[in-house]
Amino acid sequence: MKIHLYTLLVMSFWLPALTLAQTRDCGRDCLIGIASEYLDALAANVPEQAPLADNISFVENITHMLPGEGTWATTENVSETYRIFIADPVQSSIGVMTIIHRQTVDGVSPALLGLRLKVENGEITEAEHLVDEVPPIVDMASLQAPRVPMTTAVPERERMDRETLGRVAEGYYEALDRSNSSLGAFAADCERQENGMITAAYYLEPDTFEQVDLEGNPPPAVARDCIGQLDSRRFAYIDSIDDRRLVAIDPVNGLVMGFSHFRQSMANGPHRMIAADGSVLMWEEKRDPYDLPAVHVFKITEGQIHEVEAIGIFVPYNSALGWQ
Repeated sequence: MKIHLYTLLVMSFWLPALTLAQTRDCGRDCLIGIASEYLDALAANVPEQAPLADNISFVENITHMLPGEGTWATTENVSETYRIFIADPVQSSIGVMTIIHRQTVDGVSPALLGLRLKVENGEITEAEHLVDEVPPIVDMASLQAPRVPMTTAVPERERMDRETLGRVAEGYYEALDRSNSSLGAFAADCERQENGMITAAYYLEPDTFEQVDLEGNPPPAVARDCIGQLDSRRFAYIDSIDDRRLVAIDPVNGLVMGFSHFRQSMANGPHRMIAADGSVLMWEEKRDPYDLPAVHVFKITEGQIHEVEAIGIFVPYNSALGWQ
């Protein structure tokens, strides 16, 4: 059989290229493409449509599962417009925050999904979900698309290196754990959203978070900006923030995704709190003990945290660390 010289030349270029594509590190576009395939497969409830490795480790809400279980079985669709990608070619990982609709006992309901994927040789070897329903009080119109900075590239001359981004993100956990904003780097316009709700912003008036403890007592009104809220010691009941993992660092967009596990025994007794008017009082929040596995995405520019997106789920106190 005669093979035309042109065909041989084409094959000589393509065959090595295909081999390299299967073994090379996955860049930003590659990671985002794989994550998009994963989301499409999740929406279709067909794990086989995603490039999953045979030995994949899959954890959802700190519980080890098999692909096809959990939200794989209940997802109706995945938002095409609310997607935050945190691509990290250095760690061969990508984080995603998005909105899904899934089947529940009450029908189809929206939920927030924080997702981490580890990619090796074009296949997903690790997948980790943190998923929780969108609270009924949240206006779904606010979740049609992420805040603009979360999907906006940082000008190249202003980009920070991975080590600096990681250090700033780690400072968030230290500041929260120790109720001391000086341990972190917070911009004056810092805004934190948790489970779709704004929980800290420079323009919010002090309030009581519309919550009461087991005895019906609302917490004292404290500052609502990121710095003032931390320094108020509003969160001094936190025992520790364990299993802190910066799973994806993206200098191009100035984003860092972190997973963590809050321990809250609620057994520390009264602690000092600074109210919005500057007065100092002793406060004890009476609640049942609980843990809070969480995922955070930080937007960091000019060395400071400007935006935070977070998802947290309530689980029994002293629960095992799901990924480990």
